[in-house]
Amino acid sequence: MKVLLDMIELRAAMVQNPSLELPEALCYSSANTNGLKTIRELATFRFTCRRCEDAPCIAVCPAYALEKDTDGVIMRHTNLCVSCKSCVTICPFGTMMTDFFRHHRNKDLFYDLCDPEEARKFVAACPPGTARLTDEKEKPDEHIYQLNERVLIRDYIYVTEKE
Repeated sequence: MKVLLDMIELRAAMVQNPSLELPEALCYSSANTNGLKTIRELATFRFTCRRCEDAPCIAVCPAYALEKDTDGVIMRHTNLCVSCKSCVTICPFGTMMTDFFRHHRNKDLFYDLCDPEEARKFVAACPPGTARLTDEKEKPDEHIYQLNERVLIRDYIYVTEKE
């Protein structure tokens, strides 16, 4: 069983209710050396980021917390990030979001999607229509993409001319 997180519907829910406190989800199948990242942050960088060649977000970061991986996907080293939000301000496409930098004090808002019971609780805590449990596989023609073995993301992917 996988969680399908619909980033399109989630953004719409956030626009409709800007004060919405969203549950956060984590799921790491291997050692994570760059600090905790939420599923939304991972999905945004992997699927929505325009992967600017000169990456102004990387250039402006005073803490050197951003870098590109081998696929050109931006990674944020949360242990280096000072939450100055310079990257949010300079991103020409609005990919960087200020809510990536929130520090939740309520542990009840964090769910481990690698645990089936936690995944069920996460889906129940999400705004209606933004997350569901499924046995589906990746379906690019329906904008559904595999983030990892336990998570599917529905989003419009930005594709460069090189791809």
